[in-house]
Parts: sequence; C-alpha cells; structure tokens
Amino acid sequence: MSTAAIDPVDAGIIWSRLVSTADEMVSALVRTAFSTMIRQSGDYSCMIFDSRGKLLAQGAASVPSFTGTGSHTLGHILDRIEPSQMRDGDIIVTNDPWMGTGHVFDINVVKPVFHRGAIIGYCLTVSHLADVGGVGMSSVARDVYEEGFSLPPVKLIDAGERNEFLFEFLRANVRMPDLVFGDIYSNIASCNVGAAGLVEILGEYELTDFVGVADAIFALTRRAIEAKLDRIPKGRHAATLPVEGGENFPDLNLRVSVTVSEKGFAFDFAGTDGVVAAGVNVPICYTRAFCYFCAKVLLAPNIPNNQALFEFVTIAAPDNCILNALRPHPTGARHVFGHFVAPLIFKALAEALPDDVQAESGMVFQVNLRGQNRQGRRYSFIYFSPGGYGALAGYDGRAALPAPSNMIGGSLEVWEEQTGCTFLRKEMLPDSGGPGEFQGGNGQVFGLRNDTGLPLEASFMASRTRLAASGFAGASDGAPRRISVDGVPIDPKARVVVPPGGVVDVQDAGGGGFGDPRQRPAESVARDLDQGLITPAFAEKHYPVQFAALTRDRS
Repeated sequence: MSTAAIDPVDAGIIWSRLVSTADEMVSALVRTAFSTMIRQSGDYSCMIFDSRGKLLAQGAASVPSFTGTGSHTLGHILDRIEPSQMRDGDIIVTNDPWMGTGHVFDINVVKPVFHRGAIIGYCLTVSHLADVGGVGMSSVARDVYEEGFSLPPVKLIDAGERNEFLFEFLRANVRMPDLVFGDIYSNIASCNVGAAGLVEILGEYELTDFVGVADAIFALTRRAIEAKLDRIPKGRHAATLPVEGGENFPDLNLRVSVTVSEKGFAFDFAGTDGVVAAGVNVPICYTRAFCYFCAKVLLAPNIPNNQALFEFVTIAAPDNCILNALRPHPTGARHVFGHFVAPLIFKALAEALPDDVQAESGMVFQVNLRGQNRQGRRYSFIYFSPGGYGALAGYDGRAALPAPSNMIGGSLEVWEEQTGCTFLRKEMLPDSGGPGEFQGGNGQVFGLRNDTGLPLEASFMASRTRLAASGFAGASDGAPRRISVDGVPIDPKARVVVPPGGVVDVQDAGGGGFGDPRQRPAESVARDLDQGLITPAFAEKHYPVQFAALTRDRS
C-alpha cells in the first residue's frame, strides 16, 4: 500500500489497529508493574507517535493529563537528542517537571521504533514512580530540588546496552529500588510491545512508514472538529473560580477567558493568582493538558486522541501565576490546583454550551502513605478516593467517580496486604450529592487504620473541605470533604504521622447538581431513596413537592 495515498477506509482500519496496539502496551505495563500506582490505581499512559513526533494513538485506559503532555515531552526529547543520534534499542527517559507531566514523580520512557534502518515512530509511556528521593510525594517542599532528582532527557539504554552510571545513580537516590526499577522495566516492556506492534502493522499493510496514515487520520479528525465548531456559538467567555488553600497559603483565584472561533479554543489565564510557597504550583504543561482535555470532551468526545485535536487549542498564562509556575517553584502536588482547570473552563462556557459542560465534581482525594509493612518491606503508595461526579444536562452524576482525572482506588484487599493497614469501612455517603434536576454524584466514606505497628507518614493532597463543588443551572452544591486523624480535623494539604493504631477518616465531597431541583421527577427522587443515595430528611428539604407527592402515594 502506498503511504502517499491512504483512503479514509484504510486509514480507519489502520487507526483501529494503532489504538489496539496502544491498548496492548497498557496491558503489558499493568501486568508487569511492581507498584500499586500502576497495577491498582491506573496512574499511567501509553502513546504511539509517527516519525515526526505526532500523536497517533493512546491506550484507552490512560490518564488525561499524560496524554496532553506526551507530545510536548517527545518534542523536548527530540530537541535534545536528535533522531540522527538515536539507535535501534535505545530507551530514553526524563522526569523533568517542565518537560514531562508537571512533577518529578512521573517517569517518561521513550523508545524510537526502527524498521529497515529508519525510525518509523516512537512509543512513549508515563507512570508514577514510588520514589525519586527528596521529601516524597506531598505539598510540603519549598522548591523543586527538595522534591527529588530531575533527569533531563538521557539514554537509559543505548543500542541495547544499559547506561550503568544512570542505573547506579537511580539506585543511590531512591529508598525503594525494587519498586522503582521494577516499574521502569515495566515501562520498557510496554514500549517493546508497542514497537513490535508497529512493525507488524507496517509489514501487514506493506507500508514504509506511518506518515501517510497519520495525515489521513488527522484529516478525518479535523473535519469532525470543524463540523462541531460550526455549530458552537462564537465569542469570548470568562470565569473566576476560587480554590481553597492550606494552613500555609491562602485561597487562590483562578481566572480564564475562553475565545471560541472557527480556529478552536483560545484559553487565556491572565489575572490568575500567583505561585505559593508550597508544592501545589502548576507548570504550564499540566495546565495545557487539561485545556486539551476540555477541548476534547467538547469538540470530539468519541474520536480517539490524536495530534489533530491539539491544533484547535492555544493557551496563554502569565509567568509564575499558579497555573504557569517556573523553575524552581515546587510542583509535587500540582494536581491540587491543576485539576481545577477543567471546572474553571466549564464554568466559563456554561452559558455558551449548557448541554455540554459538567457541574463541578467532588475531585479526587489523594494521600501518600509512606512506611513499612508487617513483613518489613518499605513502601510509598498513593491511595486515590474520588468524590462524587458532577451532574450534566440529562445525566445524574455517578457516586465516587473521579473527575477530571480517572484515577482508580484499587482493591482494598491488595492495599491491606501491601501496606499493613486495615480498611475499617468503605461505603457510599448518603445526602452528599448536590440537589438538582439532575443530582450530583455522592461522595464516599472510608476509615483506614495503621496496623503496621510503626508510625506511618501520611501526606494529604485534597480540596473541597471548605469550597464545595458548585451546582450549575440553578442546582445546589455538593457536600464538602472531611478529613480527620483519630478524630482531629486535618489540614487537607498537611503531612502528618499516624501512630500505630491511628485511624484516618475521610468523608469525600459530593458533586454539584445540574438544573432546578424543582424539576427533578418524583420517580427519580423515589429511586434515590430506595437506593440509599438520599435520606427522607434530605428529600423533604431539597425536593419538598416531590417528597410530599411520594408520601401521599405511599400512605
């Protein structure tokens, strides 16, 4: 098949094969990983690029922010290690926050794919490492240097030969080398699976490279996005969103103006408050990624991610505002503010696109637990606990569903075995979703006891304890999040030591509702009561007319 003339049918078939290959990369990564962040929590992404460094496909189970950073990460790598300097068998890595995903804890692993002596594409994986030295995953660092080592793009493996200095450097700087090296090798295995798949596709379709296929995929995507843009009202829209701070820094305002034109979305974050002396600052790469995410769900929700989407997004942000932090500001918990880029943009577009935007979600609670289990094995694992999903026009929010990222809480049994901690309960939290015509998703409640017999370090990275998820279009807010250790309320961005036998209790935030609660059908209220999502007292307060009708019908 000629690479110069790929018709849409052939392009669609090969496109599906590329997406399947990316999914095979995900399977290889998850099945061989050592840490719970990959195996249980889904903190990874797998991507395939053409020889020009343009995104062709990603694994379906991938973190949105990583997909949004991958193309730029590969661009930084190619700027520093030119393709002419690459050899078959190379593996290149970087965890630089400003080249990668916004903090040092994510390792980006790239493999150039060779066929008949030439580079025909690149495979890139990203995953969270258990340890990179420094103070550990938290928001307490004073600068990025305290957070751990930062590798510029460098060959970990050169033409199939290990870079022994780099391996020794890593071993000397991490607390848990087995977890770290195990996950790095898992990323390499994933890239190898992707490379084999790409070469197989070339042979099967008698192609010499993927450039023609890529251009056909991009053309199909552009046409679909342009058709959607034609139906979207043009203009400029703005919003301000307050986000709660912590004990050591104040609440901050995020601001955006969104200009919608035939060229796509232009996001400008002028007026956003500045960086703070805590590890919650957000590099522009992470902010840009969530701009891509919003454009994706609004313009092309059913089209697999690829480079063409990025052409419809531009972004501007003042240097050293909280959403464009420059080195050396600490960024370890950049998600604490970075995840709010999506609800900020949805708020700005709520009037222009009322049927497409989402009410605010309860967000994902994260706690990094660092300690030693009963078998004497040291660990550093993040537990993810999502709040309620924000409702949309026509859809209730789901209980305990993460947004805007898609992290997974994972199996409690695995967590208990790996950490030596015990979950005392984990259940849905009634009355926590925001009332509306479409109700916000419920939060959840869990209790975790430290049964290791030793002190356990817990770094909390959370929000929504004072500023709850807002409802849209006349709906009410969700319930706020509550965090305590042994009954004492805790700063949601603090690092504390949980003593042996100590208990962490969390009530996760609910999602905001959508639409006037008076318009919620009585049968929906009845269903919520039957399923335990709400109590009779909640129904009587927020849906009084519907509740009165139900009471009459049941009497």
